[in-house]
Amino acid sequence: MRKLQSFLAVFIFLLLVACAAPAAAPDHALADRPADSSQSTAVKSGSVVLDMSCKTDADCAVKDVGNCCGYYPACVNKDSPTDPAGVRAQCQSKGMVGVCGFPSITSCQCRSGQCTAAGSGVMPIEDPAPVPNPVK
Repeated sequence: MRKLQSFLAVFIFLLLVACAAPAAAPDHALADRPADSSQSTAVKSGSVVLDMSCKTDADCAVKDVGNCCGYYPACVNKDSPTDPAGVRAQCQSKGMVGVCGFPSITSCQCRSGQCTAAGSGVMPIEDPAPVPNPVK
C-alpha cells in the first residue's frame, strides 16, 4: 500500500509540474539561446530585445519579461529593458495564448556569459502524510 501511495504522490507531482511548466516558448517571448557566449546574447521580447549577457553573477537579475498569460520571470542582464505589456499586447493582437505558469526563480547566476536561473527552479515535493486505513 505504501508503494502505491508513493507512486500516486510522484505521479501527481509530475502532472502538476507538467501543467505548470510553460509549453514551447513562443517566438515572441524567448528565442533559442546561443550555444556559446561568442554569439549574440540578445533575445526578442515584445518590442524590446532582452540582454542575457553577463560577466559576473552581479550582472544578472530576475525580471518580469512577460508571456501570453502575463507575468513570466527570467534571468536577464540587470540593465536590460523588459516589456511584459508589449508581449501581452502582441499575444492579443495575434490571438495567441500560452500555458499559464512560470518557474520559481529566486536568484540568477552567470554561466558561460549567459544569465541563468540558479538552482532547479522546481519546488521539491514533500512526502504526504500517511493515509489512515479506511473504516470497514
